Amino acid sequence: MPLFRKKYSTVKVDSRGKERIPEGFYVKDPLSQQIIYSKELEQNLMVVPQSGYHFPMSAPARIKSLVDEASFHEADVEMKSSDPLKFRGVSSYSSKLNAHSKKTGLNDPVVRGVARMGGAPVSLAVMDFRFLGASMGSVSGEKITRAIEYGVDNEVPVIVVCSSGGARMYEGILSLMQMAKTSAALGRLAQKGIPYIAVLTNPTMAGVMASFASLGDLILAEPGALIGFAGPRVIKETTQQDLPDGFQTSEFLLDHGLLDQIVERKDLRNRLIYFIETFGYGANRDVTGLPIKKVAKRPAKRVAKKATTKRRKA
Repeated sequence: MPLFRKKYSTVKVDSRGKERIPEGFYVKDPLSQQIIYSKELEQNLMVVPQSGYHFPMSAPARIKSLVDEASFHEADVEMKSSDPLKFRGVSSYSSKLNAHSKKTGLNDPVVRGVARMGGAPVSLAVMDFRFLGASMGSVSGEKITRAIEYGVDNEVPVIVVCSSGGARMYEGILSLMQMAKTSAALGRLAQKGIPYIAVLTNPTMAGVMASFASLGDLILAEPGALIGFAGPRVIKETTQQDLPDGFQTSEFLLDHGLLDQIVERKDLRNRLIYFIETFGYGANRDVTGLPIKKVAKRPAKRVAKKATTKRRKA
């Protein structure tokens, strides 16, 4: 027998370590693969400080970053989609709407209302990609149209922050009709000579891009945003051709004349105020009687919170 017996020690690894990290505590930067703490990202308007990558931003946070403090008054808060086609799939359309409403605290991807920016009144609509990919259904189209009509009736600039995967298939032809409706409303706005500024964020695609997103008197975009109709993979498979580097990015479209400017998120508010004043709709303009306070507010429990311009043909 050996004089000394070999002794083994057992090291226990605490497998619960990962479980102690709350979900969403940190995110990975797609460009640099760097781990970023979520709170740090939120404090920087969802932009990675080192790489400049722009993460999607919720509609309430976006509105807060753009408008004068406590000046936003939301309209059509309770408007929500129904299920006119009784769509059935893996799960019903109604169940998807309820799940996304619970997840985001919104009834629709579009949050619209009136606010002041640099003291100037504006009609503002913001799309939230968290809600069904900000797909445009009947309610989304109606809210965008009402935002435009408010600008027509009250002679104030209209700003729409776009982010969408396109029309909502669950509503079929009803969703496609919103393209014509929003475009027609913008035609009336153009006839009165009232400015419309479209801000394109990542991604802005399909039916939204083919309608109101591309009809701005001024079209701005965030850096690196995916913008187009069909996606690059579909185009490549259809044409059987290699696509240029950076195809459908905001930088590519700026070089090819579709966009007027690319604006970083931290500069967007000041740039919009500058353009509003340049169009002659600044804070010094006489807007006595503008019924901003008559627009319905969101219930308190849901508060989270040089370029060459081109004129659109009437």
